[in-house]
Amino acid sequence: MRLNRFFTITTIFIAFTFFASAKDSKQNHEIEKLNKVLISMSRRCKDAIPNGKPEEFLADLKRVLATETDFSSSDLSPFYLIDKKHLVGGDYEPKNLVHLVKNDLFDINKQNLSLRPEAYEALKTLSHAALSDGVRLMVSSTYRSYEYQKNLFDYWVKVDGLEEAERESSRPGSSQHQLGMVIDFAPVDDAFFSTKAGKWVNENAYKYGWSLSFPQGYEDVTGYRWECWHFRYIGVEACKFQKKWFSDVQQFMIEFIDAWKNYKD
Repeated sequence: MRLNRFFTITTIFIAFTFFASAKDSKQNHEIEKLNKVLISMSRRCKDAIPNGKPEEFLADLKRVLATETDFSSSDLSPFYLIDKKHLVGGDYEPKNLVHLVKNDLFDINKQNLSLRPEAYEALKTLSHAALSDGVRLMVSSTYRSYEYQKNLFDYWVKVDGLEEAERESSRPGSSQHQLGMVIDFAPVDDAFFSTKAGKWVNENAYKYGWSLSFPQGYEDVTGYRWECWHFRYIGVEACKFQKKWFSDVQQFMIEFIDAWKNYKD
């Protein structure tokens, strides 16, 4: 039975619902909550959810949320919703940022790169796996401060105009980069997808907890055009959850987790 099926009683539309089986009319509290949270999601998000059992969905969700303990409690959640409508303040900077330096696992093309410790360790794991397959990754952009993002956005507005800049650059406070959990791999353009590194990352990054943030064909959902080089570290369980239940669209999953956490009876 499809999770996001609408149903009617005497041909009158009643509600968007989850239920354990066609014969089970009594919903437990979590399934009721799941129903109500899904009501709040966009039509496109609902349509992205495949057939499946709500109990299985909830079990997977709990495994994902349990991984938050693997991340620093003094920083924002790895599933923090940040986009054009959900911002962080100008004073937010992750704790204990790790400065990236020249090393044997991956290349860097700037000297001012840094990541949260969890993302840094995950980058090393990802890079080691890539090297095992004969691929060496190059990191081009990582953490960006609010002020840095402001200057960068203003620059692209001058170069491309506001409308185009909005598709390719974030206003200050709305950039995933400010979370310290994001990497732009080089080259930072569409050509990356056709490179050996680009093909490897786009096929394998999820196995190591890295999620493509802005997939092709979802600009109306994410607010940004396809960025085949931009990956956010969310952990292996979250990547599996994203692929299994949200058509591998990070924005859908993060929006759902945010709605789940903020739900009030």
